[in-house]
Amino acid sequence: MADITAAMVKDLREKSGAGMMDCKKALNETNGDLDAAMDWLRTKGLAAAAKKSSRTAAEGLVGVEVNGTTGAAVEVNSETDFVAKNDQFQTFVRDVTSVALELGDDIATIKAASLGEKTVEETLTNNIATIGENQNLRRAKRLEVSQGAVVPYVHNAQAPGLGKIGVLVALESEAPTDTLNALGKQIAMHIAAAFPLALDESGLDQDLIERERAIATEKAAESGKPADIIAKMVEGGIAKYRKENALVSQLFVMDGKTPIATVVANAAKEAGSPIVLKDYVRFQLGEGIEKEESDFAAEVAAASGVKQPA
Repeated sequence: MADITAAMVKDLREKSGAGMMDCKKALNETNGDLDAAMDWLRTKGLAAAAKKSSRTAAEGLVGVEVNGTTGAAVEVNSETDFVAKNDQFQTFVRDVTSVALELGDDIATIKAASLGEKTVEETLTNNIATIGENQNLRRAKRLEVSQGAVVPYVHNAQAPGLGKIGVLVALESEAPTDTLNALGKQIAMHIAAAFPLALDESGLDQDLIERERAIATEKAAESGKPADIIAKMVEGGIAKYRKENALVSQLFVMDGKTPIATVVANAAKEAGSPIVLKDYVRFQLGEGIEKEESDFAAEVAAASGVKQPA
């Protein structure tokens, strides 16, 4: 039996929204495995939606930039939110986004690219030394269409093109640019809010689907219903999961009833030209990064040599 600490209970409680005793029981039942404990809570109906597990856990900035039918998004992390307001850091994120726009989204290629007299990697190393915080070029993605528009959107913007959530929407079409930009912005805002996991159902991670299937099976089994009914309940749950997490089948957040695929089809009909939602990017700052918690007062006290009150 694993030793369940208060920190483990606190961590699970923050991610699940479940009560303290339920979290402790879940960790005991799963021998201290945090992910398994999260699933255990969900099978018992004690945890909030899995989306809570995607809460931001690192700082820095997401940058987006578009040039014609090409767009790029990058994420650069720092240790604190203060650095995101630093002009030197913001300039670096903008420069790296421009490099990704020009050269593509391979991180090694971006790091080797030139920024003035230094490479991107050398500039990053210099920034770490001069700003005084560790920083990391985490990921990049470039989208391109042969004809149409790549539309950018930044949620919680810190500066033009920089913020906590960056979205790109690629629309392939001969429709007027103004029409595509308006449609693309609406879809981008939907993506920022609804957090789709893939463009369509075929793109969903099979491991995630199997995990949902296991949870749905265990919950359905508790109903005590016949096996054939349980099988239908499980398949119904998986179908609902696919529909709710694929962009084209999600319901448009602005009206809560129209699938995104229909929103695009309606816009195409109005424009008199086919429009294909080809791809998208959604980078949320710190998504999936475990952030080490610290006692800020203790750090300040330690740095200053002042003892904290007992």
